[in-house]
Amino acid sequence: MTVVEYTSELIRFGSVSHLSNGPVTDYAQSVLQDLGCETERVEYMDGGILKANVVGRCGATGPGGIAYFGHTDVVPVDDWSIAEHGPFEPVVRDDRLYGRGSTDMKGSIACMFAAVRSLKDQNFKHPVYISCSSDEELDHRGAIEITKRSQLYRELIDGGACGIVGEPTSLDVVYAHKGGVQLVITSHGKAAHSSTREGVNANLAMIPFLQDLKTIYEMTETDKSLMNREFDPPTVCMNIGINDHTKAVNITAPQSVCTACFRPMPDTDVESIVARIQDAANAHGVEFRLKGQNPPFRRDPGSDYVKQSVELTNGRPSRTVAYGSEAGNLDEISNLIVLGPGNIDQAHKSDEWIALEQLEKGQNVYANMIRQFCL
Repeated sequence: MTVVEYTSELIRFGSVSHLSNGPVTDYAQSVLQDLGCETERVEYMDGGILKANVVGRCGATGPGGIAYFGHTDVVPVDDWSIAEHGPFEPVVRDDRLYGRGSTDMKGSIACMFAAVRSLKDQNFKHPVYISCSSDEELDHRGAIEITKRSQLYRELIDGGACGIVGEPTSLDVVYAHKGGVQLVITSHGKAAHSSTREGVNANLAMIPFLQDLKTIYEMTETDKSLMNREFDPPTVCMNIGINDHTKAVNITAPQSVCTACFRPMPDTDVESIVARIQDAANAHGVEFRLKGQNPPFRRDPGSDYVKQSVELTNGRPSRTVAYGSEAGNLDEISNLIVLGPGNIDQAHKSDEWIALEQLEKGQNVYANMIRQFCL
């Protein structure tokens, strides 16, 4: 199969994160086995929904080699804007492949499948590991479960394999990215008809907290000790949301919910920011919850592995990105980069697509990495 055919088959699975990714994992496992890989499943239940991960190893056992990490889940598609076909119907048009997950990141997984297939008759002196995980778009639980439970993952760590996380980077070598911290602050009230005095409007307690949160936000945008010029933007980019979820304007809001998400960089003092927000919540009597936290990622851009990877790709200097990936969860892998086909600007959009040229180049880049580290 070609890289476009692999990508198309992966897109056909509607593996939105809140659904089971079992069927697409079954397909990925069958491809890995067809490529001659030994495979291992790592599964778990999430609210009664099966989530599945598969790890494969091609070639000889032993030290060294390459370990590729991709995810099979995709973001929702409620706003798909192409009337001619749905988000899970892959269509090639104008040298682009359209479909949810084409860029993020089923096209990348397909490039690795196609790269291994192109070298299938070669004698791999060192192993090629391929991991396809769940829930990257939510909380990275799939990757976390793999690091805790997979025997093949433990094998690649003990063997010192070099790692690639295949998120879209336009095939530039990425040596660092931001993480993510999600906070939920809730004010509780009492619903009633607004013409009476029976209700308690939860928004009234939330408003003064939001004033303090605005001050904290402005601090994160101006405090030089919280900036890192390796990144663009160089700040944690806090995003604040607010919703009282009331269904009519004549109901006093029984709850008011604020979400705050920020993107720490490798040297960010996360604890100090979280503590300031929690202190403000406590001062105004609103409920505070740390919903989730994904670590940032950084490796030395001057390392031999990063420099070798640049030479094997497009020769452009390695760089940083402002989004996150599972790389932050793979701290045991010393030699690790983010490197994948497609542009992050096309990811998650209502007409998501990937350039056919990027798929072809992605296959070639991954094949080059395999030749260098496994043959």
